[in-house]
Amino acid sequence: MELSGMSEAQRNECPLERLVSRLSVVSYGAGTNSTAMLVGLHERGERPDVILFADTGGERPETYRHRDMVSDWCESVGFPRIVTVAETETLEDNCLRRNALPGIAYGFRSCSDHYKIRPQKRWLKAQGITSPWSWVGIDAGEAYRAKYEATRYPLIEWDWGREECIEAIARAGLPQPGKSACFFCPSSRRPEILELKRTHPELFARAMDMEANAKLTSIKGLGRSFSWTDFVKNSDAQKDLFVHTAEIPCECFDG
Repeated sequence: MELSGMSEAQRNECPLERLVSRLSVVSYGAGTNSTAMLVGLHERGERPDVILFADTGGERPETYRHRDMVSDWCESVGFPRIVTVAETETLEDNCLRRNALPGIAYGFRSCSDHYKIRPQKRWLKAQGITSPWSWVGIDAGEAYRAKYEATRYPLIEWDWGREECIEAIARAGLPQPGKSACFFCPSSRRPEILELKRTHPELFARAMDMEANAKLTSIKGLGRSFSWTDFVKNSDAQKDLFVHTAEIPCECFDG
């Protein structure tokens, strides 16, 4: 059985029955929590068997760069490289085709289910892995989000909150990743919308196209109760919103 992202030597270290049944699988989201979790596992001498990154196709360029950098770091410490999995159709293309916005804009979690959880399960099934032990990077301050019995939450075990996660990443000599989320995420805060417009105007334009293309009745736009288009038109009056904001989870399965 071939496991993408694992070297032959790494595969040989694991007995076949473990590979098939109880692999430890890290769901990596390329954000602060999941990066710190990898560092913490390395510091404790624990090695995951597989590290998966579910790509919606809508991450910012810096997120993809950070993923690649962390994948190199993983290889340098004897971890498997990060395996990227994805649906055939990106979330952005799906929304444009359906004249809709991401499910979370309507109060659903379909973004997470369809574009994070499903491609990981499909990849694992294709490898013959039927009962993985998933390790997810939810920190001690987000323990309420730990819902699944077959899942391990190392950061909660270690009582690591945001500060401890940032410190761990620094100890490993890795840059701080910042927030990992789709550039058109309906959970974006107003300062983040303005920051997207400033730093990635091309991505912002695509988000505006998505909003304009959507046939809306129950919500006003990507901001749910407001449209990004209307908000940005008044952005000159919102300059005081350019303040530092903590990384707020959007309730996606961020791994």
